[in-house]
Amino acid sequence: MAAALAQHNGTGLSLCLASAGVVKALALSAFTLAWTHSIEKVEWQEDWRITPAGLELTEARVKGSGAGMEPPPEARLINGWFRWKPARPAMSEVTLGNSGAAGEWRLCAAGKCRTLSEILGHPVGVNVTTMRACQR
Repeated sequence: MAAALAQHNGTGLSLCLASAGVVKALALSAFTLAWTHSIEKVEWQEDWRITPAGLELTEARVKGSGAGMEPPPEARLINGWFRWKPARPAMSEVTLGNSGAAGEWRLCAAGKCRTLSEILGHPVGVNVTTMRACQR
């Protein structure tokens, strides 16, 4: 299914993840990045698309508000989630840090979520992970 998604966009692009010397290319055209806020212990999700211009954030959702995670004024509460569409250009890369205080980043596609450690095949721990669009 993921390969079909990557072929569907016709760009030949994938998502590349790099952490602690390991690089993985995933045949995706879109994915959700999910995590739990380290202080508030509230779920946060972002929907991303892989485009020739880079990674494009298409929607963000948070299950509550609190320390450092206030939804913007344009956010709307829908089915228990504050939802909004961030207005930012595509990014060439996105760097993910992990304090180790709230579990791991999870990447979801085709109805399945996996931690970055599962995807990369080693414990990510507090290592930085970089995401970017790459050629298949």
